[in-house]
Amino acid sequence: MWDPVDGTFNTSDNCVIGYTLHPAPAPGAPRVALIHSLALDRSFWNGVVAELNAHAELLTYDCRGHGRSGRQATKFTAALFAQDLAELLDHVGWPEATIAGCSMGGCVAQAVAAVYPQRATAICLIDTTAWYGLDAPRQWRERAATASAKGMGALVEFQTTRWFGEAFRAAHPEVADALIKVFLANDVQCYQATCEMLGDADLRPLLALLRMPTAIVVGAEDYATPVSMAESLHAAIPHSTLNVLSNARHLTPVERPKDIASAILNLEQKKS
Repeated sequence: MWDPVDGTFNTSDNCVIGYTLHPAPAPGAPRVALIHSLALDRSFWNGVVAELNAHAELLTYDCRGHGRSGRQATKFTAALFAQDLAELLDHVGWPEATIAGCSMGGCVAQAVAAVYPQRATAICLIDTTAWYGLDAPRQWRERAATASAKGMGALVEFQTTRWFGEAFRAAHPEVADALIKVFLANDVQCYQATCEMLGDADLRPLLALLRMPTAIVVGAEDYATPVSMAESLHAAIPHSTLNVLSNARHLTPVERPKDIASAILNLEQKKS
């Protein structure tokens, strides 16, 4: 099997996007693009990649404003992030793929599937929502204001308790520590722009357009995007399934990579 290949490309508005292509294990293997959560980077998917790389060709990347991608804090929207992925798929020569996204990445996956339906043959929406609610613009801006005033470190405890349950954090402190390191390395202005994007996002009008096989997965203990939000997605997306993972919180691709890999592979079977 070939080793993963790291690369960069420039979007049409000249934002550098860093990515990793994990080559196909065999000719004709499925292609899966993975979109990470807020304030993290492509390493978010390491556990899922380890489960899937014997089954699929994989694309991980850093969304704009994150990781090693460009950090110009312009007006961010889910549509802009979706365009970035569509252009990245062009760059790596993928006409289409299964698109999986967690939290922020799930919002982007919804936008990709609605705006570029020919590119998304199936989608996996993980620990995410189409709309955070009426208070979301204020709540997200308050979170960004805390980071701006006090630094990203002021949000670490808030984030880690949302990301994982106590038992997982106690058993795998190195996993939480690795994500915290990525979180702390964020550009505060880009973090603010992304928070505003999520607070303002309302993708509900797009959901009826999603006609591809769709898997919705959520942690039973997720209180960032709770089960009720996943149920709303399931009710609105015509060809969707819903899987609630017991004893899991908001970042199930990290906490439960085997279950997420299984959900993605099940989607591939539905496509065939």
